[in-house]
Amino acid sequence: MPATAQELLTFLNQATSPYHAVRTVAERLRCAGYAELDERQRWELVPGQQVFVQRAGGSIVAIQIGRKPPSETGYLIIGAHTDSPNLRIKPNFELRGNKAFGLAVEPYGGLLLHSWLDRPLALAGRIVFSSGESALIDIPRGLFTIPSLAIHLQRDVNTQGLILNPQQHLRPILGLDFDSNAPHPLAAILSEAINRQNASSDQNKSTASELCPSIDPLHLAAFDLCLLDATTAGFLGNDEAYVQGGRLDNLVSAYAGLEALLDAGAPAEATRVLVLYDHEEVGSRSFAGAQSTLLGDILTRIATRIAPVDDAGYRAMAQSLLLSADMAHAVHPNFPDKHDDLHRPVLGGGPVLKSNAGQSYATDSVSAAAIFSAAARAGIELQRFVTRNDMPCGSTIGPLAAARQGIRTVDVGAPMLGMHSARELCATSDVAPYTRLMTEWYKTVPAHCPSR
Repeated sequence: MPATAQELLTFLNQATSPYHAVRTVAERLRCAGYAELDERQRWELVPGQQVFVQRAGGSIVAIQIGRKPPSETGYLIIGAHTDSPNLRIKPNFELRGNKAFGLAVEPYGGLLLHSWLDRPLALAGRIVFSSGESALIDIPRGLFTIPSLAIHLQRDVNTQGLILNPQQHLRPILGLDFDSNAPHPLAAILSEAINRQNASSDQNKSTASELCPSIDPLHLAAFDLCLLDATTAGFLGNDEAYVQGGRLDNLVSAYAGLEALLDAGAPAEATRVLVLYDHEEVGSRSFAGAQSTLLGDILTRIATRIAPVDDAGYRAMAQSLLLSADMAHAVHPNFPDKHDDLHRPVLGGGPVLKSNAGQSYATDSVSAAAIFSAAARAGIELQRFVTRNDMPCGSTIGPLAAARQGIRTVDVGAPMLGMHSARELCATSDVAPYTRLMTEWYKTVPAHCPSR
């Protein structure tokens, strides 16, 4: 089994929420010698420096500053996202009825509702206290479930299809309620998790600042908590041909981008950047999403600190390249007609170049040529995806970041099945070439691409 695939499983099982994904990435960056910068502070930067910036807990930008000023050589960027479709707990979450404790949740992103039924669901995310302190919560065991309605009570479900109302039919249950005065069990579950975090931080002072020691469960003010499949990611199929688990879209891309940056070697002339955004699955409309100023703010600050002239930021953007990395739709063996006849990526066939005339993907002929060149250097043959003309096309951070920053962009992904399910599927053999393609991308010379 390739080491990259084994390491991907570890990453997937650590990154149980966007906040855990960013914490995992930040830990890897620190171990590789990257220093964290605070957006609120003045930055002192020099060529060759390796730094990263976090925003809002779910977004992170890592930068390896090039040997030459970005205003002369531009940026080589890989962008992906940390969030995935799931169920989020509502602020007022307590539900009781028919002698069962329930949970009020709301859908986050375009999830496949039926895939959340009849499976053990765990809990992960961030909690914030009235003091302003926060902590990450990860309870991997199955706490909740959403039972299906028996076929005896919906006789036509197999012929007419399952229809789920997200307000009525997606209410997880977590215990029996035969005492009207009993407290809702979620409060006790969170208290137990917080106490466990406190105990862990007491034993390991190196992580105390992240786990917020001595926090009082009674002072919980707010939270961002996600439900997730309690079954960890793993291999399956003949000869472990597949990786199956939650959040493959888009943590496979986040993992590959991180590995590419860490494997890229000594600083090149151009500055290398990895940006992982939160909130892509809900349109990126946040102060840390792809429609925010996050990437532009950081790139402009770097350009003007390295070369303190008024137009340094503009010149850097104008000669930069962005690879938008998001998973791609492999042709489904049971639904081949859902793909265009000439554009049918397959599992195990390697990375996919995505394009759309309506600009749902940001690829143009020049950026496509750049990724083809990187693929050739890496010994990879790219697959192509274009959606059917009679079907709407999904999108990525690519068009949003390209429009916001004015950077030429290409959209690439790894093929997968079951996208936006609670458990998704990709080929084990696709992980290494996807990572290798991104590593080679960081060796591109932006100046060799036409400016217009």
